[in-house]
Amino acid sequence: MLAGLSRGGLGWDIGALVGCLAAAYALCWVLGRDQPKDSIWFGRALVDGVLFPLLALGLAYTARIVLDDYHRVPLLRIVVPILMSLAGIRLLARVLTTVFPSSALARLVERLFSWLARLAAVLWILGLLPAVRAEMQGIQFAFGKAHISLLDLVEGVLSSGVVLVVALWVSATIERKLLRQNIHDLSLRKVASNITRALLLLVGFLFALSAIGVDLTALSVLGGAVGVGLGFGLQKLASNYVSGFVILFERSLRIGDTVRVDGFEGVVADIKTRYTLIRAGNGRESIVPNEKLITERIENLSLDDPRLLVTIDIGIGYDSDVDVAQQHLLDAALGHQGVLREPPPVCRMQRFGADALEFQLLFWVAEPAAQAKTRSDVSLAILKRLREAGIDIPYPQRVVRVEGPVETVSRPAAVRGEAP
Repeated sequence: MLAGLSRGGLGWDIGALVGCLAAAYALCWVLGRDQPKDSIWFGRALVDGVLFPLLALGLAYTARIVLDDYHRVPLLRIVVPILMSLAGIRLLARVLTTVFPSSALARLVERLFSWLARLAAVLWILGLLPAVRAEMQGIQFAFGKAHISLLDLVEGVLSSGVVLVVALWVSATIERKLLRQNIHDLSLRKVASNITRALLLLVGFLFALSAIGVDLTALSVLGGAVGVGLGFGLQKLASNYVSGFVILFERSLRIGDTVRVDGFEGVVADIKTRYTLIRAGNGRESIVPNEKLITERIENLSLDDPRLLVTIDIGIGYDSDVDVAQQHLLDAALGHQGVLREPPPVCRMQRFGADALEFQLLFWVAEPAAQAKTRSDVSLAILKRLREAGIDIPYPQRVVRVEGPVETVSRPAAVRGEAP
């Protein structure tokens, strides 16, 4: 292909190429003005999407066919493989960025494919691609009685990758266009997204295996073996996966609910297919297997009502004015903006304690995640009010009563450390 460039007369080629690129950009501009910035077709700047290299490739290939009857177009012959590799790179990059926005492995796969696509384009332009393919075809690998060449292996991996990328693209499109608009519940949308992606990846994987020449009927034996393994060796794992879908379908737990599991209280941050992530108010996170959430007793503090009841226990001295102390406790709760006025706070006397009159202050908060801070603020306000009012908060007291005469035992002077 490069030999034709030295013959001159590239004006037709350059003009046709500039026209094709301008027409492709104009079409992208007209069609993508109202598209979101994360669009796979148009990208952020129109030229970094999939549509621009595809349109440029189609127009350049058409121009090459039309002009080839009247004038030799070596430049267009070189541009076609370049645009083809660019379209493949853009497709992989945009799909992986949309589906896996923060995955380092996705970035690595993208770079590897980009270098392979550029290398294939360079070999095609230099005319070395047929020789390289022949050499790869000559490298054979033996798998039992079957023999497979390096070329078949590479083509199979590439075709499988294309099918799986298209499956991911379709699943991302369905999630963005249909699920987000029609399903407003976050948990239900997540389970629908997981099921859609899993089904499309399964179909894409089967198509990929068929594309590389794998007999799908042989998978029946593998499916039976996997079923036996799930039935015996993977019972817990399978149970956790099934429990995850049950939780999402029944909506017994939803993302954002405040729950208590084995004394650990926090907010449901995410519901995975195998486990549920619970984040406490102090920043700690607990990973709870989904089977545990199905088979054991779990307290959902926001299942019906997001409000949370908070209690504070406090003791005052026996000689204190009880009515004044109760009013100070109620005023301390009502003085905090996080405490609900309806239902109002309540102060009750619990018992005659050994050291103090024991009271309990009960109030409701609207934000369960802020209950620890609200409890602390109200407790500090109670302490301040009681001290200003002179109401005693007694320490625990113990009275030691000694009955009978006390014997004094004298020790020798040497033991007491005195001089003899």
